[in-house]
Amino acid sequence: MTDKEIKVQRYKEQNKTAEKRKIVFTGSSLMEMFPINKLLEEHGDDTIIYNRGVGGFLSDELLAVIDTCATDLMPSKVFINIGTNDLSWSTIPMSQLMDNYDRIITAIEKAVPDVKIYLMAYYPVNFEAASEEMKECLKIRTNEKINAANEEVRKLAAKHGQPFININAALKDEQGRLKAEYTIEGLHINESGYRAIYDDIMKYVKE
Repeated sequence: MTDKEIKVQRYKEQNKTAEKRKIVFTGSSLMEMFPINKLLEEHGDDTIIYNRGVGGFLSDELLAVIDTCATDLMPSKVFINIGTNDLSWSTIPMSQLMDNYDRIITAIEKAVPDVKIYLMAYYPVNFEAASEEMKECLKIRTNEKINAANEEVRKLAAKHGQPFININAALKDEQGRLKAEYTIEGLHINESGYRAIYDDIMKYVKE
């Protein structure tokens, strides 16, 4: 079994005893790495959030297991951050990513008709602060490409009548890059970075 399959299997087991009608975070590593339950605990907040992110997921992989990663929990709200791995491949056209994303939203809406789905803006990256082995990837997954993808996600949200949210302001330096002190290797966000956006995401969790 791959790492991804092991995680999905674990989530499947956890879903059996999880409470329904709570909040779900789903997507790829940028969602999986969000230490939301640690931060909730620190803030003395008993909101229940299930993190069903899977590192390395492409949009079609999330689509294939959207039951385990969202709908089996019959959530009241779903926060999605999926597609950044697709953006890392020059061979995957934006249209293919958005088609998969569209189908993910449709699948969630079909299974949970009254759900609210928050489509999150993709986080910025920082090529200058990147590790050597990450630079090749960031030549493809540029902030320009991310901004263009965010516009497409915004349109997708409007099509479905769901909110598009951008909580990136606290993460960006004056040039619009991911702040160097908030990144692990130019792309992924460290705990300090997630702490910087905690209050911003919690506004939507609580509304």
